[in-house]
Amino acid sequence: MRTNDTVPTADRLALRPLSARSVVLSLLLGSHPPELPAKDLVRGVEPFGVGGSTVRAALSRMVAAGDLHRTDTVYRLSDRLLERQRRQDESVRPRTRTWDGGWEMVVITAAGRGPAERAELRTRLAELRLAELREGVWLRPANLVRPLPEDLDPVAQRYTARPNTPARELAASLWPLDAWAATARALLDHIAATDGYADRFTALAAAVRHLLADPVLPPELLPADWPGARLRAAYTEYQSELTERVRARTGRE
Repeated sequence: MRTNDTVPTADRLALRPLSARSVVLSLLLGSHPPELPAKDLVRGVEPFGVGGSTVRAALSRMVAAGDLHRTDTVYRLSDRLLERQRRQDESVRPRTRTWDGGWEMVVITAAGRGPAERAELRTRLAELRLAELREGVWLRPANLVRPLPEDLDPVAQRYTARPNTPARELAASLWPLDAWAATARALLDHIAATDGYADRFTALAAAVRHLLADPVLPPELLPADWPGARLRAAYTEYQSELTERVRARTGRE
């Protein structure tokens, strides 16, 4: 059962309208540590045509919604968004190791969970880049350098498996690799043809969202000319440009 069938097609790039909230989040998600003074956020957002009063109103709403924490005049990502930053960082710079042919397998053993709990668990497993082979059985090649969270232990058993199905065939059945690659190439073409702060921002924001759905498979399991590395490079270059632009406007080192 494929878990990433919601990947947008090449002619629908999931470009979202520019907003003060989205630009503020992009600035903070790309900052390490993820905090900036209000004046730096205002100045950093100015090139996108968003006024200071609009930014300040967005900051107030984001604090009220629990997206940000405020200390004096400094805004910092909430714990929930720190987890999003971690996943985003891993999607842009995934930590991998040489694959030895083994697969991670997680089998759900807990019973009696409600629909909301089941949906939350499915989301977590997908975020760990596991795919569902059948109901309750999730797996992926064991090439990622990351432990599975210990809090999965009460609800699941973990195994190392070596399926009989040929690895490339199994990977192709678990993830819509051709659709992901087609969308990534369309994003790269769109980024190359786009200029202007706002247009580039929306294109690169769509790129990083798309990278979150990359299964990060071993090279030997990927179709030819896989565009994952090129999309990561395009986003990394843009994020560096954005950081330097903010530093130049705010005088931050």
